[in-house]
Amino acid sequence: MGRFRIQPHGRLQEWVAEEKGYFRDEGLDYEFVGDDGPGTAPGGYATIQSTETVKAPEVRQGAFESMEEGRACEVSSACHWAVNMASSAEHGHMWGHAYSVTPAAIVVPPESAIRTPEDLANFPVGVGYHSGSHFSALQQLASVLKPDEIKLDFIGMPQDRLAALLDRKVQAANVFGVQLYAVEQPGFRKVVDTTFMIGFLFSNEADVGDVDRYFRALQRAQQDIDLEPERYKHYLLKALPEKFHGLVDVRGFGPGERIVFEPYTREMYERTHRWMEEWNLFPSDQLGHADYAVAVAG
Repeated sequence: MGRFRIQPHGRLQEWVAEEKGYFRDEGLDYEFVGDDGPGTAPGGYATIQSTETVKAPEVRQGAFESMEEGRACEVSSACHWAVNMASSAEHGHMWGHAYSVTPAAIVVPPESAIRTPEDLANFPVGVGYHSGSHFSALQQLASVLKPDEIKLDFIGMPQDRLAALLDRKVQAANVFGVQLYAVEQPGFRKVVDTTFMIGFLFSNEADVGDVDRYFRALQRAQQDIDLEPERYKHYLLKALPEKFHGLVDVRGFGPGERIVFEPYTREMYERTHRWMEEWNLFPSDQLGHADYAVAVAG
């Protein structure tokens, strides 16, 4: 096998494991791929498009599609809905012994008249197609609105939504992690909390022993973050384009995504899959049907 290729997810854990040498301690022969790994500038997102047009353009491509096309790595992350569907369609395996939870929210500019979740009825909310912001917005809004009152605009990747909000190209959007912290500081208001789960997908060709080594290193990193988050928050700036660094003070950020080293169970897998099918979120040619024992491994 070649090097174990890791695609980071704009969180702290990989950067802390790199700094502390935890991957090396585990004997993992690894490299970071994509442009948002430790020590590099962010670039694993779509080009920021919101500044080029009066309105943020529609983008019908998201986390699921990138996994369907095949990510050039052994392990990556996305919302658990997308990873669930990708693994059920056998585009890789979902790791069954850990998931993470990220803070997320639908936010509006400080001058917005939107105050309550009910105010979002028939009001367009910017999300990323077939991604965590899409599914978490739908799940949360469905608890307060009728299905036909939920209006979602698909406007690209996390950095696209950040730019579109700051440029007032959208008046509400679902953002998570670093992007949520970045818009809170200039006064954007949280209308609906959309905190959601993120899953891990490893390729069909990945060595399971290497996957184990990867997670043991991340578990040590998570303990360091829990004990002293202030020591590592500066790494979150690497998940933001440099043009936004002057708008934020990382000391006001939370620690972001937290990895939970607990099973993603059969009941969780099947319940989540049923929910996506009930909402008809995927066309028939993208729907996966693999059993938990096939789709989820580890």
